[in-house]
Amino acid sequence: MIEEYTWYKQKQADDCETIECAPYDPIEDFTMEPSGHYVLIRPNIETKKIEVAVCDQAHNIIKVFIGSTAQELYHTIFQYEKDKGVVYFADKEHIAYLGKELKKCELALTVPNTIYYQE
Repeated sequence: MIEEYTWYKQKQADDCETIECAPYDPIEDFTMEPSGHYVLIRPNIETKKIEVAVCDQAHNIIKVFIGSTAQELYHTIFQYEKDKGVVYFADKEHIAYLGKELKKCELALTVPNTIYYQE
């Protein structure tokens, strides 16, 4: 029998609220990144690296980041933003999207017969 997962040391506060998530529709619920930027993500099978192209509103690729893992890439992108005073990702939803897509791409490079499609 599988035991129910419990928090190890934590307990719920008396006023803790449980929130059921509404279904998400990627087309109807889509919002554009306030900074106007978007990313193209692809695995490079030959180099076993992930490539992230940052595009502007005119659809020009303005920066390309290349790394081996999702964590390397998002850390480098966010550090670059901080160091250069630029903002590619202003919305938390788009930051979460970047992390999700980078991890999917990373898995596609490491799990045999897995194809990556950017959502």
